[in-house]
Amino acid sequence: MPAHAQRPPRIAASAQAQPGALELERFLPYRLSVLSNRISDAIARDYSRRFALGVTEWRVMAVLGRWPGLSASQVAQRTAMDKVAVSRAVARLLEAGRLSRVADAGDRRRALLRLSPEGQAIHDQVVPRAREFESRVLDGIAPAQRELLFGLLDRLDELELRAESA
Repeated sequence: MPAHAQRPPRIAASAQAQPGALELERFLPYRLSVLSNRISDAIARDYSRRFALGVTEWRVMAVLGRWPGLSASQVAQRTAMDKVAVSRAVARLLEAGRLSRVADAGDRRRALLRLSPEGQAIHDQVVPRAREFESRVLDGIAPAQRELLFGLLDRLDELELRAESA
């Protein structure tokens, strides 16, 4: 596991803690970010080695596998990723022949993206591996706890959306 993906050492509250510092081990945005990075890095090692795909590239491919015909801007919205990062990933995927781009018939200034046949073949190989990885991550968590987890994630997502629109 890369050093940046390792779990931070658990440190008991002691004199080492800076007074007034944010208690990161109890701060939800930090915990979610670290967990997301650890999980993404772990699964990315597999598809990076097999298909020379980075995390951002795979996310673009996964979104287009689910919702073909989106613009890069729409992909960025669906993934909550930076538009520049998505744009770079799209450029790499186009150059590698994993995506195709066509002008939107309704707005010729906008390009719509789809997986190319090569991209679809890679997608179809990664998806079962991703599902297996998720299964291993969730192994040992009871079905009721899984439902609660996903329900809580949905609730947090709804709260975030309301906070953004307020």
